[in-house]
Amino acid sequence: MKKIFLLTALAVLLGVASATAQQIAVVSENGETSVFQTFQAAIEGADPGSVIYLPGGSFSLPDAAKITKRLTIIGIGHRSDNDNVDGVTNITSNLWFNEGSSGSAIMGCYVAGSLNIGEGESAVNNILVRYCCLNKVQVLNSSCIGIQINQNYIKNDSYFSGSSTEITNNIIRSILDVSNGHITHNIVTNYEHQGGAHWDTWVCIRANNTTIRNNVIIPDKVADYTGATYDYYYHIFHGSGNIIYNNLMKIDLGEEPINIGDVDWNDVFVNYNNAVISPMSDFHFKQNYKQYENICGIYAGTGFNDHQTAPVPYIVAKRIAEQTDAAGQLNIQVRVKAGN
Repeated sequence: MKKIFLLTALAVLLGVASATAQQIAVVSENGETSVFQTFQAAIEGADPGSVIYLPGGSFSLPDAAKITKRLTIIGIGHRSDNDNVDGVTNITSNLWFNEGSSGSAIMGCYVAGSLNIGEGESAVNNILVRYCCLNKVQVLNSSCIGIQINQNYIKNDSYFSGSSTEITNNIIRSILDVSNGHITHNIVTNYEHQGGAHWDTWVCIRANNTTIRNNVIIPDKVADYTGATYDYYYHIFHGSGNIIYNNLMKIDLGEEPINIGDVDWNDVFVNYNNAVISPMSDFHFKQNYKQYENICGIYAGTGFNDHQTAPVPYIVAKRIAEQTDAAGQLNIQVRVKAGN
C-alpha cells in the first residue's frame, strides 16, 4: 500500500514539474489527479478523502474558507535547510478543520497563523498534525476525540478546550486545557516570565485526568508581576487527577522524576539555543546525558523526524527544456528523493 502511495505521489510530482509554479495537485481516493491554481480552489474542488499536495511557496486562505470534508494536506516541509529545490511550504493564514473534516491530516507545512480544530457545536475527531511548524494549535470543542499532535514545532501557547488530545514528541511552548489525554515525550520550553497577571503565560502544562510522562520540562520556576515566586508545582503542572511521572526537570515533581539538578541546559543539549522553538535548536542529548535520550524528550517514544518531511517523494533537482524538440516533445529531467 505504501509503495502504491509513493508511486502515485511521484507521478503527481512529475506532472507538476512541467506545469507553472504554484499549481496544486489533488489526488482523489480513486487515483484521479486534478490541478488547481490556489489553495482555496484545491480545498473546494477536492472530493472527500483526497490528498492535496502543496509545493514550495506561500499559500493563504480567508478565514471564511473552512475545511469541512476529510482531506490530507501534505507539504514538502518547512525547514529552510532542506534539499528540496522548490523551497518550503508556507501557509501564511489560519487553517480551520471544521465539522465534516474528521479523519483529516496535515503534514510537512509551516502554518504562520493558528491551526484550529472543531469550531462550532459538532465535534471534529481523528485529526493528525505531524511534521509541521505551527504558530499555535487550538482545539475549540471539548467533545473532540482522537486528535493527534505529533512531531511538530509549536511556537506559542496551545489550547485544547478540555479535549482528550494526544500530544506527543513535540517541541512546544505550553500545553493548556487537556482532559483525559496523553502528554508524552515533549520538550516544553515555557520560560520564566515576569510582567502581567495572566496565569496562562506561566503554566507549562495545565490538564485534568491526563497522563503526563517522559517529557523534558525546561522551566524550574516562574515569578509573578510583583516579583514574588509562586509554588513550583502550580506553574509547571496545574490541574487535578493527572498521572505525572518520569519527567526530566531540574526539580522533583510527580512520581519518579528525573531531576538533573541545577545544570546549564547548554551542557545538556547539542544546541540549546535558549530553547528557541526552531529547527536551528538541537535537542539531542550531549554525551554526558545520552542515557536519557531513549527515555525522555522527543527522540524517545515515536521519535522525532528532524527532516520534517512527509514520507512521499520530493524534487531535489529538475531541468525543463525551454521549448519542445522537433517531434514536439518537451524534455524534462527530474531527480526525486523519498521523504524521511
